[in-house]
Amino acid sequence: MFEAAELGHHISKEDYRTQLPALRQALLEAQYELKEKPDFPLVILINGVDGAGKGETVNLLNEWMDPRLIDTHAFGEPGPEALAHPTMWRYWQVLPAKGRIGILFGSWYTPPILDRVSGAIGDTALDNAVDDIVRFETMLASEGVQLLKFWFHLGKSQQRARLKALEKDPLTRWRVGDRDWEHFKHYDEFVAISERVLLRTSTGTAPWVVVDGEDERYRSLTVGKLLLEALRTRLDRTSAPIPPAVPPLLAPIDGIRVLDRLQLDQPLEKSQYTEELERWQGRLNQLSRDPRFAQHSLVAVFEGNDAAGKGGAIRRVTGALDARHYHVIPVAAPTEDERAQPYLWRFWRRLPKRGTFALFDRSWYGRVLVERIEGFAAEPDWMRAYGEINDFERQLTEAGTIVVKFWLAIDADEQLKRFNAREETGFKRFKITEEDWRNRAKWDAYREAVHDMVERTSTHDAPWTLVEANNKYYARIKVLQTICKAIENRLAKT
Repeated sequence: MFEAAELGHHISKEDYRTQLPALRQALLEAQYELKEKPDFPLVILINGVDGAGKGETVNLLNEWMDPRLIDTHAFGEPGPEALAHPTMWRYWQVLPAKGRIGILFGSWYTPPILDRVSGAIGDTALDNAVDDIVRFETMLASEGVQLLKFWFHLGKSQQRARLKALEKDPLTRWRVGDRDWEHFKHYDEFVAISERVLLRTSTGTAPWVVVDGEDERYRSLTVGKLLLEALRTRLDRTSAPIPPAVPPLLAPIDGIRVLDRLQLDQPLEKSQYTEELERWQGRLNQLSRDPRFAQHSLVAVFEGNDAAGKGGAIRRVTGALDARHYHVIPVAAPTEDERAQPYLWRFWRRLPKRGTFALFDRSWYGRVLVERIEGFAAEPDWMRAYGEINDFERQLTEAGTIVVKFWLAIDADEQLKRFNAREETGFKRFKITEEDWRNRAKWDAYREAVHDMVERTSTHDAPWTLVEANNKYYARIKVLQTICKAIENRLAKT
C-alpha cells in the first residue's frame, strides 16, 4: 500500500511558487464559503510515520487558511480525565461544528496502532478497535461530516535520514527525542500494522490518502489540492444525496407488542411503600459509597409515556445520593449548537466521571421515538440509530459504566387522569403543555416505536427495564431495586 509513496515524488521550487498563490486563494474562498453556508463540518486526520511532515503540514494549513475558523487539536497520551471515560470520549469533545474545519494531529488511529506495535494488545483487540473506528466514521459520514484522512509516509532509509537531519539542525533538534528513535527501531512492524489498519479502514465514505513525505513541496501541494477538491465538491453539490433504501419495520403479525404483556396496575400501599423506600434508598446510598464503585460510573436513562412519573422516580434516586456525586440531565429539543453536531455529541459531553451518576430525563432514544414520530429524522437516519446507540452503550459498559434504562409505562386512562389532575392543580400546571395533548393523540404510533426500540436496543449489558407505572409507589421502588441490583452485579465482578 505504501509503495507509491516511496517513488521519490518531487516538485520544483518554480512549480511550487507558480501554483501556490492560486491554491491559497481558492482554499480561503472555499473556507469562507463554508462559513457562510454551514451545511457540514470538515474533519482532517493527520497521521503517519515520524518525521514525514505531519507537524509542518498542520502549521501550513493554519497559515494558508484563516486559523480562526480552524479547530486544531494534537493528541498524545490520554490524561486522567480521558482515561476515566470511554476511549472515543476525548475525540467527541473536539469535533468541529458545521461550517468549521477541525484538524486532528494524531487521532483515534494512533493508540491502537502503537499498542499493537508495543505488544500491549494482540491482533483480536486491534481488530476490535478497527471495527469500532469504522462504525464511528460511518456514523460521522451519515451525519454529514466530511472526513479527510492523510497518512504521511517515509521509507525506512528516508526516515532515518530525516531524523538525522532534524537532529543535526540546532533549530529543529528539539523535535527529535529518544521516543522517535525508539519508534524507528520498530519501523518494519509499525509499517506492517499500519498498512493492515489502513486497508481495513479505507472505505468509500472515508478513504485514506497516503502522501509521500520526503519532498515538502510535493507534500504540501498534494494536501492542499486534495483539501480544496474535497471542499469544492461538497460545496458545489446541488442536490442532497439519495438516502439508502431501508427495509420496512413490520409490526408483529399477531399484533402483540412488548407493552401488551405488562400488568400496569401493580399493588403497593403507601405504608409498605414508605418502608420499602427507606430500605432501597439506604441500600443505594451504601452502594454509591462502596470503594469499588469509585472505578465505575452509572448512567440511568428515564423514558416513558408523558405523565408516567419519570421525575418522581428520579427524585427518589437522587434522594439517596450525595448531591456532589450526581447530575440530573433533562433533555429537550437540541439547541442551535447541538444541531451543528452529530446527534450523539451532546450526550457524549455529559457522561459522568468515575464514582458518579448521570440521570437522563429523556435521552438519545429521542432519535427513535419523538424524532421518528414527528418526522424530525428521516427513516434511514432513525433506522441506523439503533445500531449506533447499541455501539455507544457498548463503549460505555466496556469503559466501566453501569447502564440502566427504564421505560415507565402507564395506560391511556391513567394518563388522562394525570393530565386532568395537572391542569386542575396550581403547582402542577406547569407540567402539562399543548405538546403533551398532541403526543397523546399519537398513542398508537408511540407504542409501535417503543416496541421497535426495546426489541432492537435491549442488550445483555444494557437491557431495558419496563416499569409498570400506573401505581407510582410500585414504579419508584422497582427503579431503585433495579439500580441497586445493577450496581451489585457489576461490583461483584470487580
